[in-house]
Amino acid sequence: MNIGLVAHDAKKKLMQNFCIAYRGILSKHSLFATETTGNLVESVTNLNIHKYLPGHLGGNQQIGAQIEHNEMDLLIFFRDPLTPRSHEPDVNDIVKLCDVYNIPIATNIATAEALILALDRGDLDWREMYK
Repeated sequence: MNIGLVAHDAKKKLMQNFCIAYRGILSKHSLFATETTGNLVESVTNLNIHKYLPGHLGGNQQIGAQIEHNEMDLLIFFRDPLTPRSHEPDVNDIVKLCDVYNIPIATNIATAEALILALDRGDLDWREMYK
């Protein structure tokens, strides 16, 4: 399955730790990330990650396009809801696209762990029907 990884600056360390903890599961799938997040995760996990532009420079739109073309099966987007951003509409657009196209999305560690374990159990195999 195709898994997207996005993290705001304040959540990048959390994303690294999450990917270290679930490296075994993530290694079985294709990973996509915005540039900085992808580089940071790659550096601590040695996972192969396809990297897009930095989120605020178009990476969020690239992931959004992948969602719209039914090329994303799961998105882990660790957002920092307490820091205002000039590109906040981009962030909201990704969440909206996941809702429109029935893409499971986690915006916090609790949901991310639930989804990654469900993925490992095969609970998200229904995504294959959409392809």
